[in-house]
Amino acid sequence: MPRYEYRCRTCGDTFELSRPMAESSAPATCPAGHDDTVKLLSTVAVAGTGSAPAPAPRASGGGGGCCGGGCCG
Repeated sequence: MPRYEYRCRTCGDTFELSRPMAESSAPATCPAGHDDTVKLLSTVAVAGTGSAPAPAPRASGGGGGCCGGGCCG
């Protein structure tokens, strides 16, 4: 279930709620009981834990690049 972050306009507290996506815009009550809250725009950071190395950069010329290596010279 997604987590949404809210801020209370009355006390300034920031809190999170787990709720279905269909209820993401529904009013939320802060932990102190205030009803004047606003949903915050949250950013998500995704980090991989795979062990595959990053691809090596291509050398220019020799068939690589945007059009066979000729236009990016």
